[in-house]
Amino acid sequence: MSRGKFHSGTNSSGRGLRLVFVATALIAGVMAYWLFDRYGRFADEPVPGLQADASLVVAHGDNFASVLRKLHEQGMPADRDTEWQLLARQLGAASRLQVGEYALRPGITPRRLLTDMRDGKVVRRRVTIVEGWTLRQLRAALARAEVLEQETARLDDAALMQALGHPGVHPEGRFLPETYFYTRGDSDLDLLRRAYDAMQEALDAAWDSRVEGLPLRDKEEALVLASIVEKETGIAGERPRIAGVFLRRLELGMRLQTDPTVIYGMGEDYAGNIRRADLARDTPYNTYTRAGLPPTPIAMPGADALQAVTHPAEGDALYFVAVGDGSGRHVFSNNLAEHQAAVRAYLQRYRAQRRAE
Repeated sequence: MSRGKFHSGTNSSGRGLRLVFVATALIAGVMAYWLFDRYGRFADEPVPGLQADASLVVAHGDNFASVLRKLHEQGMPADRDTEWQLLARQLGAASRLQVGEYALRPGITPRRLLTDMRDGKVVRRRVTIVEGWTLRQLRAALARAEVLEQETARLDDAALMQALGHPGVHPEGRFLPETYFYTRGDSDLDLLRRAYDAMQEALDAAWDSRVEGLPLRDKEEALVLASIVEKETGIAGERPRIAGVFLRRLELGMRLQTDPTVIYGMGEDYAGNIRRADLARDTPYNTYTRAGLPPTPIAMPGADALQAVTHPAEGDALYFVAVGDGSGRHVFSNNLAEHQAAVRAYLQRYRAQRRAE
């Protein structure tokens, strides 16, 4: 009897141990599944607490712990730091953070943000240099550009060109109008250097492909004339025709007689209107009183204007005047009589519009 009882107790104890082991394994499995599910959902759910339109700046020397502190400062709670660290190691981001600014877009997930920081997908901003802008307008726009470091604010135009590595070059017209992208840490000097190089490339391309027989001595004169064409019309299809008019006038020794050069020569005296006295007042830029091209560009021409003066439209027109219907188009004339008639028609339309206002 005692032997039988001994065997029965052993079996009961073994079953109990097996039940404990199974229960422990089930609990561990449930916990593991819960943790895995929690971790998986954490990686692909929006980061909570972030402020609207916020960004994260990873600076030189930042480690992952300092990045987490910056996220806490942006409103993210600190209760999931362990998951952040695990996910960062899994994605290979913890030791490969790239310096820069990262957008904390609404709905961004930890996985997306960590991948962005690992791959260097930083915030890219843009600034557009508008065709026909003067250097003064360009510098004002760069001064307003968000997060762009200001290195040229205290430099005059001559010092600016010195800083760009082109001492003695007149800066007007030297920067190609187009959209430029930049990131936090870039400066206005960086952007101006890129725009200067882009203009040189566009000017070289236009000059090297020019048609034969142009009454221009070099590409610098092409740049000056392109700036005038740019200011005369905003209609791309008219640029080659207007360039053709000016080139024929240069070839014949006629004065260009173009208002934008007069306005540029007036400087701050220009108040939005040109009077007869302004046309008669001599300045280096007054193409009513002086023959040939002005001494420098008067604005920044775009690539289309450069191409227009090096590939002008054929024809016999020597004059043009605005249609005056608000379209920005011009009437082209081959002789003075036709031009005077076009001017009278323009004045009639202009006066009728003024009376209707």
